[in-house]
Amino acid sequence: MNTDKLQQLARQLTGELHFDSTMRTLYATDASAYREMPLAVAFPANKEDIKTLIQFARREGTSLIPRTAGTSLAGQVVGSGIVVDVSRTFTQILEINPEEGWVRVQPGVIRDELNLFLKPYGLYFGPETSTANRAMIGGMVGNNSCGSNSVVYRSTREHLVSVKAILSDGTETEFTPLSAAEFEAKCLGETAVSSLETRIYQATKAMLSHPDTQEEIRNEFPKKTVERRNTGYAVDLLLETEPFTPGADAFNFCKLLAGSEGTLAFLTEIKLNVVPLPPREIGLLCIHCNSVDEALRANLVALKYQPSASELMDHYVLECTKANIEQSQNRFFVQGDPGAILVVEIAKNSTVEIETVAAALTADLKTQGLGYHYPLVLGPDTKKVWTLRKAGLGLLSNIPGDAKPVAVIEDTAVDVQDLPDFITEFNQILKQHDLFCVHYAHAGSGELHLRPILNLKTAAGNKLFRIIAEEIARLVKKYRGSLSGEHGDGRLRGEFIKWMVGENNYQLLEEVKRTWDPDNIFNPGKIVNTPAMDTFLRYEPGQENPEIATVFKFKDAQGILRAAELCNGSGDCRKTHLTGGTMCPSYMVTRNEKDTTRGRANMLREFLTRSDKANRFDHHEIKEAMELCISCKGCKSECPSNVDVAKLKAEFLQHYYDANGIPLRTRLVGNFTNLNNLASVAPGIYNFVFTNKFTSQLAKKVVGFAPDRPLPLLHKTTLRQWFKKHQRQNTQIKASKGKVNLFCDEFTNFNDAEIGMKAVQLLEQLGYEVHIPEHEESGRTYLSKGLVREAKKLAIKNVSQLSKVVSADAPLIGIEPSAILTFRDEYLDLVEDNQYTSAQKLAQNSFLIDEFLAAEIAKGNITKEQFTKEKRLIKLHGHCHQKALSSVLFTQKMLSLPENYKVEVIPSGCCGMAGSFGYETEHYEVSMKIGELVLFPTVRKQPEHVIIAAPGTSCRHQIKDGTGRKALHTLEVLWEALI
Repeated sequence: MNTDKLQQLARQLTGELHFDSTMRTLYATDASAYREMPLAVAFPANKEDIKTLIQFARREGTSLIPRTAGTSLAGQVVGSGIVVDVSRTFTQILEINPEEGWVRVQPGVIRDELNLFLKPYGLYFGPETSTANRAMIGGMVGNNSCGSNSVVYRSTREHLVSVKAILSDGTETEFTPLSAAEFEAKCLGETAVSSLETRIYQATKAMLSHPDTQEEIRNEFPKKTVERRNTGYAVDLLLETEPFTPGADAFNFCKLLAGSEGTLAFLTEIKLNVVPLPPREIGLLCIHCNSVDEALRANLVALKYQPSASELMDHYVLECTKANIEQSQNRFFVQGDPGAILVVEIAKNSTVEIETVAAALTADLKTQGLGYHYPLVLGPDTKKVWTLRKAGLGLLSNIPGDAKPVAVIEDTAVDVQDLPDFITEFNQILKQHDLFCVHYAHAGSGELHLRPILNLKTAAGNKLFRIIAEEIARLVKKYRGSLSGEHGDGRLRGEFIKWMVGENNYQLLEEVKRTWDPDNIFNPGKIVNTPAMDTFLRYEPGQENPEIATVFKFKDAQGILRAAELCNGSGDCRKTHLTGGTMCPSYMVTRNEKDTTRGRANMLREFLTRSDKANRFDHHEIKEAMELCISCKGCKSECPSNVDVAKLKAEFLQHYYDANGIPLRTRLVGNFTNLNNLASVAPGIYNFVFTNKFTSQLAKKVVGFAPDRPLPLLHKTTLRQWFKKHQRQNTQIKASKGKVNLFCDEFTNFNDAEIGMKAVQLLEQLGYEVHIPEHEESGRTYLSKGLVREAKKLAIKNVSQLSKVVSADAPLIGIEPSAILTFRDEYLDLVEDNQYTSAQKLAQNSFLIDEFLAAEIAKGNITKEQFTKEKRLIKLHGHCHQKALSSVLFTQKMLSLPENYKVEVIPSGCCGMAGSFGYETEHYEVSMKIGELVLFPTVRKQPEHVIIAAPGTSCRHQIKDGTGRKALHTLEVLWEALI
């Protein structure tokens, strides 16, 4: 299309319209296997913008693709038209009526955040997807989402009271429950808002009133006992309302719009039924079984006890959790290597009631010879179990290589009584093709997510993609199930709907689409008239992986392209600060897709795959996506696929500099240690320059640092200089508890030397012999700025030097998390092959000092008797790298040693400083906004007597700049508590 027309459209909108290659590429994919470049991306500010977009689409013969979080698995939000993203602008909770039990929201409201709002009213919106911390209500209506608790709360459709929508002619209307008389008035045009709305009601009446049509619908659509059914448009459910079925529920087009995937109308407001909060206590009976079949038969027993959920994890999913940093900690309840675990949730008002039901169920299972281990998980630990289960979707993408579990037949639903037999036949079909399948999720509702391992980059894999889809569709039809239970038809299953409901019923569905959307502007090619399911795929048949030389080895992922491809689009990176966690701090502020882990990985994958340049990294689009990545490492642990964008960004920048040169500021920040080393000859002069108003402002302007940001100053001596003097003066120190090697990182050595001194003195007073061995700087500044080759040189030298002196008996411990944790992270992927074993050993014996002290406390080598009995409250902000690669729990344990010290972890993500990021002029505002999400407001609320603690040097500076409060290093807190 002529860009002049798009520019004219952009001027007509109050919101935004983007048609640059960066934004279009970001929105070319969702969480499915599909990819199609859209014409443009719109962010409407209001309903008038949506009407303008509809008029444009009709006039220009294009289409609109409604989108919220973009986590759809069947390609629902992929298409060639204008993607209309309401996730940033239509986010209001408009009205609540606790007495009548309903809430009215815009489509961009996040499900979990809605429940945070409802909780003080004692109310709850039931359907819960595994994406509930970023899934939005509009998307849940579009897909008719269900979730793990659908045995109680069923699907979104059952909670949809009414919607306000804009029809394809641009008129606004509201769809609500109608009596037979009200329905007839609509058909006569007496109460309709437009001739289109009248035609919609008239056509529906004509379609569903014919006895032959009624009979065919009831015979061909999925069994009524299959409650999870999203096959085509829900005309079967409309049929079961007045006036077509006397005495049935009132007619409501909401039944049809739920699951219609944005193909019929554009929703602007959604009224939901809400229910009382679930019972306050839950218990999870985790039934360990030897096989999936055994677990499914145990599920039939469990359902007799009316659980609130019954969810399955097979051994493939459980195996994936072993290697995931975050999820491995959630495996505490797993015994041995079960073939499957059935997690049965029992919700009651007391633990005693839960235990009673669990005991009865366990006895019943044992009598029938089902299961071999039955742990009952209670209290906060239940969240860990559910986190493990929900992470399954992303974890499955971690299988090395190009063959991955593919969402092709993963949404089938059958009568729960048929499920064991259905899965047996299902696996027999796969076995005929030498395939196996991952099984997980909603056993209690008759729906398992089933993903065969396929390589869609190969012609053979593409062929199997279609063959398996066809054969399983026939199997589902045999059981009169639903090809889609909750993830929708989209373009993946649309091709097979004709098989599922019959030719005549399929023509009926086509007529529904034509009636509602005669110009085919709303999300065409989904549900009906879809392109072939094996077209517009993200990977083309026979696609070759380009050989890309990198500085990092990306050994585990088998190269940088596959490291980027680990992202499966699940969108965990779109959660907000209200959900908690670190990933992605910049997205939490901007709410821009390009600022997510997914957006950055997708952009890198796109150009590494399709670039025609010799240097495939030389694209400004990648740089734009990486611009606000602050290398917090949150994605390395919180992303289910462990996509490490910090590492990807560093590698990208190195090659981008190769093509475009290294900026001055980048060189200066990278060489932070060398510059500080020079300045430390006369620290007083350096400090004067950067505290004097005139000279400091001039220096910041030259370098490109924000004028309002104070720069870190030098200590009057370095830690190394002090330590040499300290050793000479303290030759009689008694070390009864062993030797430690202190890593003298570049930040502590020059800027925070006093903290280093206290660390040495604390360790010595606790009975440890402290050494500062010869070593280089960590290389963190080089890594943060993408100067990876320089970091590699340091990694090689440090491994060579330190592996000679560091051992299990003389570990390496560090004060600054970002520096010491480099040994456990980047070094392993930087050193030469002949150093790898030494690097591994060094990594195993390198600890954040908090980790070391927590371990010593656990051994009884450090006791509370050595510390004050004074009462103190400590508010702790953990460092991002510590959260990603270690745990704040070690720090919490260390600081809780003094018996009257109480430690509360601030539920903050990243502080926002992130090394040099927060100092840079163009990033300063985003940096401070990140701090304002949780950290700054929490610190400001604390009385003066409360200790603010933060192990990261950047974090402490950010807290000071943002709140005026001085934060202490965690070691300083413990040092001051010594008796």
